Amino acid sequence: MRLPSDPPRPGEICLPFDPATRTDATVAFIGQLETPWQPGDCPKNLTEARYRGGRFVVRLAPEYRTALTGLDVGDAVIVLYWLGQGRRDLLVQAPGHAPAPRGTFALRSPRRPNPIGLAVVRVQALDMATGALQVDALDAFDGTPLLDIKPWLPRVDIPPSV
Repeated sequence: MRLPSDPPRPGEICLPFDPATRTDATVAFIGQLETPWQPGDCPKNLTEARYRGGRFVVRLAPEYRTALTGLDVGDAVIVLYWLGQGRRDLLVQAPGHAPAPRGTFALRSPRRPNPIGLAVVRVQALDMATGALQVDALDAFDGTPLLDIKPWLPRVDIPPSV
């Protein structure tokens, strides 16, 4: 395992600062989501967002844009984002779609101790110069802070058969 103090490997590019020293909820927000959704008009999930349609962009701050290197149109990616407007104190929730209450960790609700949203989406367009990654859907408010982007890899991300 590599340590934070290890020097960069050949070809690696480092930020001029350590994101861990930032105080954005103890993580560094690296950009934001651009969606047509506002409070009161946001889909409950990606299926509904895809059905309703719209323009969905994951936009990176300038200092992070180089990190898009290696992504291509057509790739599936995991987008992690900060759902900071939701409650954080609910351990059990009673969603309208379920017959009985469920624990927060059995739900995809934005109401959770660490309000991290997750979307597995397909890259439709990529502009390195502007840090814009257009994707097929997002189910978060316009301006939602971006935490991370990871490639979705079938050999890694599909659970083994039961």
